[in-house]
Amino acid sequence: MKRITTFFKILFASIAILLIIVFILFGHSDKSLVELKAKYANAASAFIVIDSMDVHYRDEGNATDSLPIVLLHGTAASLHTFDAWAAVLKNNKHVVRMDLPAFGLTGPFPDCNYSIEKYVDFIHHFLLAKDITKCILGGNSLGGQIAYRFTIAHPQMVDKLILIDAAGYPLESTSIPIGFRIARIPILNKAIKYITPGFMVKSSVENVYADKTKVTDTLVDRYFDLALRAGNRQALVDRMILAFDSSTIPLIKNIKQRTLILWGEQDLLIPIKSAYRFHNDLPNDTLVILKNLGHVPMEEGAKESLEVVMGFLKG
Repeated sequence: MKRITTFFKILFASIAILLIIVFILFGHSDKSLVELKAKYANAASAFIVIDSMDVHYRDEGNATDSLPIVLLHGTAASLHTFDAWAAVLKNNKHVVRMDLPAFGLTGPFPDCNYSIEKYVDFIHHFLLAKDITKCILGGNSLGGQIAYRFTIAHPQMVDKLILIDAAGYPLESTSIPIGFRIARIPILNKAIKYITPGFMVKSSVENVYADKTKVTDTLVDRYFDLALRAGNRQALVDRMILAFDSSTIPLIKNIKQRTLILWGEQDLLIPIKSAYRFHNDLPNDTLVILKNLGHVPMEEGAKESLEVVMGFLKG
């Protein structure tokens, strides 16, 4: 009995020491919003109160353009993922993008509700606050799912739709970023609020790129810093543990707007099978598969992906 008691004492002591070491090496407290704004907001940045949140957004380009293009980023990303597109589009178009709740400088929903319906309501309130009654709506991953669901809920507000490696069908991932996997594991996901190793963030970003050499230190630093915005790490967990809702999939066939389906051929998170499902279900679409690109083609291959978008808009 004494040996067993001694064994467990040593075991628990070892675990405690290991946890302390892990926390010392990889523990990170939340970053100050003042610090993050100084680094990731610029002259084009503005903030607007929507649903009790101070939402970070950028409204750029041709103010006389009556049909703005509104761009929605994906999970754990930010409006910066569209930087390269916006830099070109704003020369002629009116371009609006924001940090979705749970991510970037905006931070979490006050009620911690991360359902797609909640995001659709948020986009509706944001557009009304910006006096946007009709737009071209584009989104990547989670942003793509929000975009098509918004189009179903408010068809009169969407002129054209752009789906970029969009979520919406049951996932058949061949590889999932480690940060996403941990966020779904009970008990272990509670540690994300305090322990966020830089190598985990880098690995997660590399996972959604086809060409890992394009994942620069500056890019990883941005993802890492914005993940440490107060509330964002818990929000990621809250978002990732939600059950998948397939109830609106049959409604995709009701979307009449011209739609561009833009997909990275090497997307491991949402493989091109989903692109073909959208292509089969949407009655008025154009499907373009981009070779040698992954889950975020507007970031990894800005030039080639934007060429397709420009052609779609002109068409």
